[in-house]
Amino acid sequence: MAGSEAPRKGAARIALIPPAVLAALNRGELATANLNEFLALDLAVLASSVAQRIGLDPRSERIADTLAMLPAFRPVARHLHVARALYDLASGHADRDRVAYALATHPSDVARTWAAQWVGFSGLPLPDKLASVRRFAADPHFGVRETAWMAVRDEVVRDSARAIELLLPWVADADPNIRRFASELTRPRGVWCAPVPALRTGPWLAIDLLEPLRADPSRYVQNSVANWLNDASKSQPQWVQRTCDRWSAASSSPATAYIVRRALRTLRGMP
Repeated sequence: MAGSEAPRKGAARIALIPPAVLAALNRGELATANLNEFLALDLAVLASSVAQRIGLDPRSERIADTLAMLPAFRPVARHLHVARALYDLASGHADRDRVAYALATHPSDVARTWAAQWVGFSGLPLPDKLASVRRFAADPHFGVRETAWMAVRDEVVRDSARAIELLLPWVADADPNIRRFASELTRPRGVWCAPVPALRTGPWLAIDLLEPLRADPSRYVQNSVANWLNDASKSQPQWVQRTCDRWSAASSSPATAYIVRRALRTLRGMP
Protein backbone atom coordinates (compact mmCIF):
# COMPACT_ATOMS: atom_id res chain seq x y z
CA MET A 1 0.00 0.00 0.00
CA ALA A 2 1.10 3.57 -0.63
CA GLY A 3 2.70 5.07 2.43
CA SER A 4 3.71 1.76 3.98
CA GLU A 5 7.31 1.84 2.80
CA ALA A 6 9.88 2.30 5.57
CA PRO A 7 12.64 4.87 5.08
CA ARG A 8 15.52 3.24 3.23
CA LYS A 9 18.84 4.67 2.17
CA GLY A 10 19.60 4.04 -1.49
CA ALA A 11 22.99 3.15 -2.94
CA ALA A 12 25.41 5.96 -3.76
CA ARG A 13 25.94 4.54 -7.25
CA ILE A 14 23.91 2.31 -9.53
CA ALA A 15 26.65 -0.31 -9.46
CA LEU A 16 26.32 -0.54 -5.68
CA ILE A 17 22.62 -1.41 -5.63
CA PRO A 18 22.35 -4.92 -4.14
CA PRO A 19 21.02 -7.41 -6.72
CA ALA A 20 18.22 -8.47 -4.38
CA VAL A 21 17.09 -4.86 -3.98
CA LEU A 22 17.18 -4.24 -7.71
CA ALA A 23 15.18 -7.39 -8.35
CA ALA A 24 12.57 -6.31 -5.79
CA LEU A 25 12.39 -2.85 -7.39
CA ASN A 26 11.82 -4.39 -10.81
CA ARG A 27 9.10 -6.64 -9.39
CA GLY A 28 7.40 -3.56 -7.96
CA GLU A 29 7.82 -4.72 -4.38
CA LEU A 30 9.80 -1.68 -3.22
CA ALA A 31 9.66 2.06 -3.68
CA THR A 32 12.81 3.66 -5.06
CA ALA A 33 14.94 5.34 -2.40
CA ASN A 34 16.87 7.69 -4.67
CA LEU A 35 17.53 8.69 -8.27
CA ASN A 36 20.10 5.94 -8.76
CA GLU A 37 17.51 3.29 -8.06
CA PHE A 38 15.02 5.01 -10.35
CA LEU A 39 17.56 5.09 -13.19
CA ALA A 40 18.54 1.46 -12.63
CA LEU A 41 15.01 0.13 -13.12
CA ASP A 42 14.31 -2.26 -15.96
CA LEU A 43 11.14 -0.55 -17.11
CA ALA A 44 9.94 -3.46 -19.23
CA VAL A 45 10.21 -5.87 -16.30
CA LEU A 46 8.55 -3.43 -13.91
CA ALA A 47 5.69 -2.61 -16.29
CA SER A 48 4.97 -6.29 -16.83
CA SER A 49 5.08 -6.98 -13.10
CA VAL A 50 2.76 -4.07 -12.34
CA ALA A 51 0.31 -5.06 -15.07
CA GLN A 52 0.12 -8.59 -13.69
CA ARG A 53 -0.43 -7.36 -10.13
CA ILE A 54 -3.25 -4.97 -10.98
CA GLY A 55 -5.14 -7.49 -13.12
CA LEU A 56 -4.05 -6.59 -16.66
CA ASP A 57 -2.48 -8.98 -19.16
CA PRO A 58 1.25 -8.19 -19.37
CA ARG A 59 1.41 -10.16 -22.63
CA SER A 60 -1.21 -8.03 -24.36
CA GLU A 61 -0.30 -6.53 -27.72
CA ARG A 62 -0.83 -3.00 -26.37
CA ILE A 63 1.76 -3.44 -23.64
CA ALA A 64 4.16 -5.48 -25.78
CA ASP A 65 4.19 -2.83 -28.52
CA THR A 66 4.81 -0.06 -25.99
CA LEU A 67 7.68 -1.88 -24.30
CA ALA A 68 9.28 -2.64 -27.65
CA MET A 69 9.44 1.03 -28.62
CA LEU A 70 10.63 2.41 -25.26
CA PRO A 71 14.33 2.66 -26.24
CA ALA A 72 13.38 5.23 -28.89
CA PHE A 73 12.21 7.69 -26.22
CA ARG A 74 13.86 9.69 -23.48
CA PRO A 75 13.46 8.32 -19.93
CA VAL A 76 10.64 10.63 -18.84
CA ALA A 77 8.68 10.00 -22.04
CA ARG A 78 9.06 6.25 -21.54
CA HIS A 79 7.08 6.45 -18.32
CA LEU A 80 4.35 8.47 -20.00
CA HIS A 81 4.03 5.80 -22.73
CA VAL A 82 3.84 3.00 -20.17
CA ALA A 83 1.19 4.87 -18.21
CA ARG A 84 -0.81 5.44 -21.38
CA ALA A 85 -0.61 1.80 -22.39
CA LEU A 86 -1.88 0.68 -18.99
CA TYR A 87 -4.62 3.33 -19.12
CA ASP A 88 -5.80 2.21 -22.55
CA LEU A 89 -5.76 -1.44 -21.54
CA ALA A 90 -7.68 -0.72 -18.33
CA SER A 91 -10.30 1.31 -20.21
CA GLY A 92 -11.84 -1.88 -21.57
CA HIS A 93 -11.55 -3.86 -18.35
CA ALA A 94 -14.77 -5.10 -16.77
CA ASP A 95 -13.65 -3.84 -13.35
CA ARG A 96 -11.77 -0.70 -14.29
CA ASP A 97 -12.23 0.98 -10.91
CA ARG A 98 -10.57 -1.94 -9.13
CA VAL A 99 -7.65 -1.85 -11.57
CA ALA A 100 -7.25 1.90 -11.06
CA TYR A 101 -7.30 1.53 -7.28
CA ALA A 102 -4.74 -1.27 -7.41
CA LEU A 103 -2.39 0.95 -9.41
CA ALA A 104 -2.96 4.00 -7.20
CA THR A 105 -2.10 2.00 -4.07
CA HIS A 106 0.73 -0.04 -5.54
CA PRO A 107 3.85 -0.43 -3.33
CA SER A 108 6.05 0.83 -6.18
CA ASP A 109 6.30 4.62 -6.30
CA VAL A 110 6.82 4.36 -10.05
CA ALA A 111 3.54 2.51 -10.46
CA ARG A 112 1.81 5.23 -8.47
CA THR A 113 3.29 7.89 -10.76
CA TRP A 114 1.67 6.05 -13.66
CA ALA A 115 -1.63 6.20 -11.76
CA ALA A 116 -1.16 9.95 -11.29
CA GLN A 117 -0.58 10.32 -15.01
CA TRP A 118 -3.92 8.61 -15.62
CA VAL A 119 -5.56 11.71 -14.19
CA GLY A 120 -4.03 13.76 -16.99
CA PHE A 121 -5.39 11.33 -19.60
CA SER A 122 -8.89 11.28 -18.15
CA GLY A 123 -10.49 14.26 -19.89
CA LEU A 124 -12.27 15.17 -16.65
CA PRO A 125 -13.04 18.82 -15.86
CA LEU A 126 -10.48 20.51 -13.63
CA PRO A 127 -12.44 20.20 -10.33
CA ASP A 128 -12.67 16.44 -10.85
CA LYS A 129 -9.05 16.17 -11.89
CA LEU A 130 -7.95 17.95 -8.73
CA ALA A 131 -10.11 15.67 -6.62
CA SER A 132 -8.58 12.63 -8.34
CA VAL A 133 -4.99 13.82 -8.12
CA ARG A 134 -5.18 14.82 -4.46
CA ARG A 135 -4.14 11.40 -3.13
CA PHE A 136 -0.98 11.61 -5.25
CA ALA A 137 -0.28 15.18 -4.13
CA ALA A 138 -0.21 13.81 -0.57
CA ASP A 139 1.79 10.67 -1.42
CA PRO A 140 4.73 9.88 0.87
CA HIS A 141 7.09 9.60 -2.11
CA PHE A 142 8.56 12.75 -3.64
CA GLY A 143 8.46 11.36 -7.17
CA VAL A 144 4.73 10.71 -7.01
CA ARG A 145 4.07 14.20 -5.66
CA GLU A 146 6.03 15.74 -8.54
CA THR A 147 4.09 13.71 -11.09
CA ALA A 148 0.83 14.78 -9.44
CA TRP A 149 1.19 18.47 -10.22
CA MET A 150 2.58 17.82 -13.68
CA ALA A 151 -0.48 15.69 -14.47
CA VAL A 152 -2.77 18.74 -14.23
CA ARG A 153 -0.37 21.50 -15.27
CA ASP A 154 -1.94 21.89 -18.72
CA GLU A 155 -5.23 22.91 -17.14
CA VAL A 156 -3.48 25.67 -15.19
CA VAL A 157 -1.86 26.92 -18.39
CA ARG A 158 -5.26 27.03 -20.09
CA ASP A 159 -7.26 28.59 -17.25
CA SER A 160 -5.09 29.82 -14.40
CA ALA A 161 -7.87 31.92 -12.86
CA ARG A 162 -10.11 28.89 -12.42
CA ALA A 163 -7.23 26.80 -11.08
CA ILE A 164 -6.33 29.43 -8.48
CA GLU A 165 -9.95 29.66 -7.34
CA LEU A 166 -10.15 25.89 -6.89
CA LEU A 167 -6.81 25.69 -5.09
CA LEU A 168 -7.54 28.32 -2.44
CA PRO A 169 -8.75 25.71 0.11
CA TRP A 170 -5.61 23.66 -0.56
CA VAL A 171 -3.29 26.32 0.88
CA ALA A 172 -5.17 26.09 4.19
CA ASP A 173 -4.87 22.31 4.39
CA ALA A 174 -3.17 20.71 7.39
CA ASP A 175 -0.96 18.60 5.12
CA PRO A 176 2.13 20.51 3.92
CA ASN A 177 2.26 18.30 0.84
CA ILE A 178 -1.17 19.60 -0.19
CA ARG A 179 -0.19 23.21 0.47
CA ARG A 180 3.01 22.77 -1.50
CA PHE A 181 1.10 21.21 -4.40
CA ALA A 182 -1.00 24.36 -4.80
CA SER A 183 2.09 26.53 -4.92
CA GLU A 184 4.16 24.26 -7.15
CA LEU A 185 1.34 23.63 -9.62
CA THR A 186 0.89 27.35 -10.30
CA ARG A 187 4.53 28.45 -10.59
CA PRO A 188 4.70 31.01 -13.43
CA ARG A 189 7.61 29.33 -15.18
CA GLY A 190 7.65 25.91 -13.60
CA VAL A 191 10.18 23.15 -13.96
CA TRP A 192 10.21 20.72 -16.91
CA CYS A 193 6.86 22.07 -18.04
CA ALA A 194 5.17 24.84 -19.98
CA PRO A 195 4.99 28.31 -18.39
CA VAL A 196 1.69 29.88 -17.36
CA PRO A 197 1.50 33.01 -19.56
CA ALA A 198 -1.14 34.76 -17.44
CA LEU A 199 0.95 34.36 -14.27
CA ARG A 200 4.24 35.16 -15.93
CA THR A 201 2.89 38.55 -17.02
CA GLY A 202 0.56 39.05 -14.04
CA PRO A 203 1.82 37.10 -10.99
CA TRP A 204 -0.36 39.28 -8.76
CA LEU A 205 -3.34 37.26 -10.01
CA ALA A 206 -2.21 34.49 -7.65
CA ILE A 207 -1.58 36.63 -4.57
CA ASP A 208 -4.59 35.17 -2.72
CA LEU A 209 -2.98 31.76 -3.15
CA LEU A 210 0.45 32.88 -1.97
CA GLU A 211 -0.53 35.14 0.91
CA PRO A 212 -1.57 32.36 3.33
CA LEU A 213 1.82 30.69 2.75
CA ARG A 214 4.07 33.65 3.51
CA ALA A 215 5.01 32.27 6.95
CA ASP A 216 4.30 28.59 6.39
CA PRO A 217 6.04 26.41 9.00
CA SER A 218 7.06 23.74 6.48
CA ARG A 219 10.44 24.17 4.76
CA TYR A 220 9.04 22.13 1.86
CA VAL A 221 6.32 24.73 1.34
CA GLN A 222 8.67 27.64 1.99
CA ASN A 223 10.97 26.52 -0.81
CA SER A 224 8.09 26.24 -3.24
CA VAL A 225 6.75 29.71 -2.42
CA ALA A 226 10.23 31.19 -2.71
CA ASN A 227 10.72 29.48 -6.07
CA TRP A 228 7.30 30.76 -7.18
CA LEU A 229 8.33 34.34 -6.47
CA ASN A 230 11.77 33.83 -7.94
CA ASP A 231 10.10 32.66 -11.15
CA ALA A 232 7.96 35.79 -11.16
CA SER A 233 10.97 38.04 -10.51
CA LYS A 234 12.30 37.21 -13.97
CA SER A 235 9.33 38.91 -15.65
CA GLN A 236 7.87 41.20 -12.94
CA PRO A 237 10.80 42.12 -10.67
CA GLN A 238 9.24 45.24 -9.17
CA TRP A 239 6.11 43.42 -8.09
CA VAL A 240 8.14 40.66 -6.46
CA GLN A 241 10.31 43.19 -4.64
CA ARG A 242 7.25 45.08 -3.35
CA THR A 243 5.60 41.85 -2.25
CA CYS A 244 8.70 40.71 -0.38
CA ASP A 245 9.09 44.13 1.25
CA ARG A 246 5.47 44.04 2.38
CA TRP A 247 5.78 40.50 3.77
CA SER A 248 8.96 41.38 5.63
CA ALA A 249 7.34 44.44 7.18
CA ALA A 250 4.23 42.51 8.22
CA SER A 251 5.90 39.37 9.58
CA SER A 252 8.89 38.79 11.84
CA SER A 253 8.68 35.04 11.28
CA PRO A 254 11.93 33.27 10.38
CA ALA A 255 9.88 31.42 7.77
CA THR A 256 9.02 34.67 6.02
CA ALA A 257 12.63 35.83 6.17
CA TYR A 258 13.74 32.57 4.57
CA ILE A 259 11.12 32.80 1.81
CA VAL A 260 12.02 36.41 1.03
CA ARG A 261 15.73 35.71 0.94
CA ARG A 262 15.33 32.85 -1.52
CA ALA A 263 12.65 34.66 -3.54
CA LEU A 264 15.01 37.56 -4.20
CA ARG A 265 18.05 35.48 -5.11
CA THR A 266 17.85 36.25 -8.84
CA LEU A 267 17.28 39.98 -8.23
CA ARG A 268 20.20 40.08 -5.82
CA GLY A 269 22.47 37.97 -8.00
CA MET A 270 22.67 35.21 -5.42
CA PRO A 271 23.39 31.58 -6.37
